[in-house]
Amino acid sequence: MERFFTGILTSMTGLIMLLPPMQVLRAENSPRIIKQSFGKYSEGKEADLYILTNKNGVEVSITNYGGTVVSIKVPDRNGVFEDVVAGYDNVQDYVAGKNNFGGTIGRYANRIGHAEFVLNGVTYKLAKNNGENHLHGGIRGFNKVLWTADDIANPKLPVLHLRYLSRDGEEGYPGNLNVSVSFALTDKNELKIDYQATSDKDTVINLTNHSYFNLAGTGNVLGHQLTLFASRFTPVDSGLIPTGELRRVDGTPFDFRKSTAIGSRIGENDEQLKRGNGYDLNWLLDTGGDGKPKLGARVIEPKTGRVLEVWTTEPAIQFYSGNSLDGNSHDKGKTYESRSAFCLETQHFPDSPNHANFPSTLLRRGAHYRSETIYKFNVK
Repeated sequence: MERFFTGILTSMTGLIMLLPPMQVLRAENSPRIIKQSFGKYSEGKEADLYILTNKNGVEVSITNYGGTVVSIKVPDRNGVFEDVVAGYDNVQDYVAGKNNFGGTIGRYANRIGHAEFVLNGVTYKLAKNNGENHLHGGIRGFNKVLWTADDIANPKLPVLHLRYLSRDGEEGYPGNLNVSVSFALTDKNELKIDYQATSDKDTVINLTNHSYFNLAGTGNVLGHQLTLFASRFTPVDSGLIPTGELRRVDGTPFDFRKSTAIGSRIGENDEQLKRGNGYDLNWLLDTGGDGKPKLGARVIEPKTGRVLEVWTTEPAIQFYSGNSLDGNSHDKGKTYESRSAFCLETQHFPDSPNHANFPSTLLRRGAHYRSETIYKFNVK
């Protein structure tokens, strides 16, 4: 897999181009990318929408505003296509939105306690945007900036490459961070997301995608059947910051090692569930560690038969049951009520810079960061 993506990125030389609106990159009966306007926003800039389609008709739309997955249209067991991610129809709603729908999250996904960490003897103060804590990169994280988009005219695989320079001191982080995210749609109905980065100073990094899924397309997700290949999770305090404990899931509402309906235990009298108003915790995956994507989670929607598998090189997944959706967000003809979608955010642990026993998120000056996540769709 690594050689595959390395080949894709190497082949970008000489192939990168910016397309005029609505130009189609395709050969007859081949996968394609279409680019079109996604609207102007408050800073007077314009965002673009890139529509990737494979030979099966599966369609993924991504905007360069926030590196955001806007829609994923996949079939059910009867061949009926439906958009299975929450999102908006225009860039203005993403600018104003508070739920991080579909965005590329950085420089650090999830929370950092007290909005600070120590690196090389220096205390770095970050933006406080979640009470006393720092969440999802701060006030203006990677999902709130305009990325540079490069289209790859690949006859076999539609690939979109996004680039962003996060400058030294942005949101309090050290180092000029050059980061790229590549989205590739395969004919196996896989959306492959490849993250890479380098920095000119030692820094911390933790990137993820924040797509909200509903495999039925509408309604709540409480009947979705979830499997998490994880035997431990990280309990949190009242501010949802990990305590440092790595707790076993045995005998708790957090044991998803066997396929279990999301809503079957969500109302139990458990302190951790109460703190998150449902599921909003980090699970430690049992597989991985060799740099190759491993199966971390599987979700089945019984009525439609749609199946989502999450493969990743990351050591953990944050499962969030959409508890804070409140009906105030709506678009695509839908209203996003509480628990009408869920997230499976592949990641390193929350607050890792402040816990020596957690996997390190340190990126040394001149070193190469690499992470890969695959969302694979199927039917049952």
